Amino acid sequence: MNFRRAENKDIPQMHELLRQVNLVHQIGRPDLFKLHNKYTDEELEKILKDEKRPIFAATDDSDTMLGYCFCVHQQHINDNLLTDVKTLYIDDLCVDENTRGQHVGKQLYEYVLKWAKDNGYYNVTLNVWTCNPGAMKFYESLGMTPYKIGMEQIL
Repeated sequence: MNFRRAENKDIPQMHELLRQVNLVHQIGRPDLFKLHNKYTDEELEKILKDEKRPIFAATDDSDTMLGYCFCVHQQHINDNLLTDVKTLYIDDLCVDENTRGQHVGKQLYEYVLKWAKDNGYYNVTLNVWTCNPGAMKFYESLGMTPYKIGMEQIL
C-alpha cells in the first residue's frame, strides 16, 4: 500500500467513496442527510489546491485509491479563550467498502498522524456520528478518545 496527497485524477474514485460515506449517514439519519454527494468536481479541484485542506490517499500498487482522508488545518490565534495550538481536523476518512477489513483505514490514519506530527500539529481531531457505531469503534481502536460531545433535542 502507498500513501500520497490526492490528485485531480482521483476525483472519480473520491466521488464513489463520498457516496459510500453519505449512504451510511443517510441511512442512519435520513432526517439530516440527503442522498447526494458532498462536493462537485470543481469543489474537489479547489480543495486539492488548498494547502490548509490536505487530502491524503491510500493507493494500491496500480495507484488506485483505496481510501482517503480529508483534513483541515485549524488554529485559533489570539482567541480570548482557546490556545493557539495547531489542530489537524479529519473531516472525512473513508475506505472503499470492497477493501474494508484489510487495515487500509488503520494504515491511512497512522500515515496522517505521522504527517501531522512531522508538521508541528498538537493534535488530530474528528467528529463521528452516533448513527455510525462501527466508525466509533474503529477510531477508539486507533487510540482516539472523546474530547467533546455534541448533543441535540429534536423538536
